[in-house]
Amino acid sequence: MKIQKFSLVVLALLAGSQMLFAEEESIAQTEVKAGYASDTEALAKAVQNPVASMISLPLQNNINTGIGPNDQTQNILNIQPVWPFELNDDWNLITRTIVPVISQPGVLTPNGERINGLGDTTFTAFVSPSDAGDIIWGVGPVFLLPTGKDELTADKWGAGISGVVLTMPGRWVIGSLVNNIWSFAGDGKNDVNSFLWQYFINYNFDEGWYFTSAPIITANWEADSDHRWTVPFGGGFGKVFKIGKQPMNAQLSAYKNVITPDDYGADWQFRVQLQFLFPK
Repeated sequence: MKIQKFSLVVLALLAGSQMLFAEEESIAQTEVKAGYASDTEALAKAVQNPVASMISLPLQNNINTGIGPNDQTQNILNIQPVWPFELNDDWNLITRTIVPVISQPGVLTPNGERINGLGDTTFTAFVSPSDAGDIIWGVGPVFLLPTGKDELTADKWGAGISGVVLTMPGRWVIGSLVNNIWSFAGDGKNDVNSFLWQYFINYNFDEGWYFTSAPIITANWEADSDHRWTVPFGGGFGKVFKIGKQPMNAQLSAYKNVITPDDYGADWQFRVQLQFLFPK
């Protein structure tokens, strides 16, 4: 009888310990999932912040359709490495380079034939406070480098000023980036005086999904009024995820050009982006 009672006590203790272990395991799994969700949400906000202190490599492909009387298509693949530097405890320097690989339709070339190759490179260096609070900002120079080939280059060196400001209330990331570049040297026959404004509105859902609207509004101040502005409107969706241990960001969006240069402006822009993330 005593042996039976002892066996029952042992079985009860084993059952209790198994229940406790299962409960602790469940709590641990929940904490891991919560940590992963928190990490994913933080990464999603970081990729939407132009002055985030994070190394990344975005590959952004823009397909511009409806160009000219024959509705031709232009393709621009922007290779956009972002490399931040810590200047001191209070300030960061965030460098952003855009190297375009262009497939130019014949309607935009002098000989009427499609041209493929590199375009001119844009380099921006934002100085931004390490701890900016609710309003995040950055300002710095922007440079135009004549790296393009043949008709894909302005053949001008240029420089200007660029600035960005944003805020991140709750699930939102809302901000604006602006720059203007003026040419100062080079053999190109046309001067460069170009304006760029990108506002961005992002709303982050669970599990790394987000809505984005980030149209790029441009103006060529050297052109006449009918050929000066490109004003798109639209949006899309993206997701932050991992392949193995590598964090990634993928995005798909579409923009209608409500204002576009007469004759040779594109009607639509379709943007596909894949971004490699290297958080600290």
